[in-house]
Amino acid sequence: MLVHGLAVACAATVRALQARGADVVASDDVVDDAKRAVAGELGVELVESPDRDRLEQLVVASELIVPAPGVPETHPLFGIAAAHGRVVQSELELAYRWEQERPGGPRPMLTVTGTDGKTTTTLMAVEILAAAGVRSVAAGNTDVPLVTALDLDVDAFVVECTSFRLAWTEQFRGDAAAWLNLAPDHLNWHTGMDTYEAAKAHIFTQQRPDDVAIGFADDPVVMAHLATAPARRRTFATRGADYHVAGTGDDAVLTGPQGQLAPVPSMRRALPHDQTNGLAAAALTIETGLATPEAVARALATFVGPPHRIELVGEHGGVRWFNDSKATTPHAASVAIRAFDSIVLIAGGSNKGLDLAPMAAAGTGRVHAVVAIGQAAGVIADAFSGTANVVNADSMARAVELAGELSRPGDVVLLSPGCASFDWYGGYPERGDDFRRTVRTRIGGGDDA
Repeated sequence: MLVHGLAVACAATVRALQARGADVVASDDVVDDAKRAVAGELGVELVESPDRDRLEQLVVASELIVPAPGVPETHPLFGIAAAHGRVVQSELELAYRWEQERPGGPRPMLTVTGTDGKTTTTLMAVEILAAAGVRSVAAGNTDVPLVTALDLDVDAFVVECTSFRLAWTEQFRGDAAAWLNLAPDHLNWHTGMDTYEAAKAHIFTQQRPDDVAIGFADDPVVMAHLATAPARRRTFATRGADYHVAGTGDDAVLTGPQGQLAPVPSMRRALPHDQTNGLAAAALTIETGLATPEAVARALATFVGPPHRIELVGEHGGVRWFNDSKATTPHAASVAIRAFDSIVLIAGGSNKGLDLAPMAAAGTGRVHAVVAIGQAAGVIADAFSGTANVVNADSMARAVELAGELSRPGDVVLLSPGCASFDWYGGYPERGDDFRRTVRTRIGGGDDA
């Protein structure tokens, strides 16, 4: 068997395959000492930067090809595999098939996909299950690959599913599957929006009639796929859905077909997307019979979102500072922008070939100043031209300084780049950490921070 790529997910896959008696060869396009060390630890042959002929030899000699999530669908590996009739499966597909063979039967899998909100919804579902006394783990596109999670002593899995992993699945399915939204992203991995959408659609198409498919009622693409899903169908949205928000203001309540689920004011953070993510997580856990409305209420009252996702860094002089470094697409940044009324926005980075205009549209009447950063600073400046005061910064320290000067009491300073981070940083967590550190140095410590 050939595993192409030797980062976290594929290293775990090699271990899992070896534990099941498979003979594994690994290959990788870009190899460093860390990957060589992993190969040595695993005792697996590592073919470094194979050319097309060598790659074809490896594929022909293998019954199964398992690509790393980062290997784009344009890679020659897939054309070679198709030409020789070799099966390609992602880590999710392998893990799912193994779990179906588990003595005593497979454990429930709850699956989550979407362009934005996957991680938060996944973690919310895990917290709800914990409140219901169900041991689960957030797996898939997390720190725990699903092939590793199979060996954990848990009752259920909540699987965060990227298009990268869904693209190479045939049977993988969730007892409950939530599709949160769809917007342009990863077009440097997919050949276009059609294959991106098709990969996401696997979240529904491979389900069974006794499963439940859960779709965001405000997304027409998601709803079109939900309409043809073979499973039971549920919807979620602020209004006009099976799982919705009833009432307004202090009387707002997350509500499902069963009745009230959780008062919105009781949530630790209740921005509009927090409410819809909570509704999706509630639907996943309740529709499978794994949790109750009471468990939803208890979990959402204490849930703290993951870092780098509209994370409050501090407050000083009437200005709140938020780290949303995870917003690497215009769609994600637009969600954050719509959450606040008066914003100084720090945006830019390494654009993934996406149209940044939706960020400016979302910011109309909300964003009064923009600090443009990174390689996409000029594109950001063009997008916000005429709607906000735009200045450029050549470092995060300078961006924070300028944002502080442009802000006024009642403002939010929001790092929501709408772009990837690989021009200045190794990833969005590094960017968010730098922002957080720089802000706290600026505003000082103590309770006010």
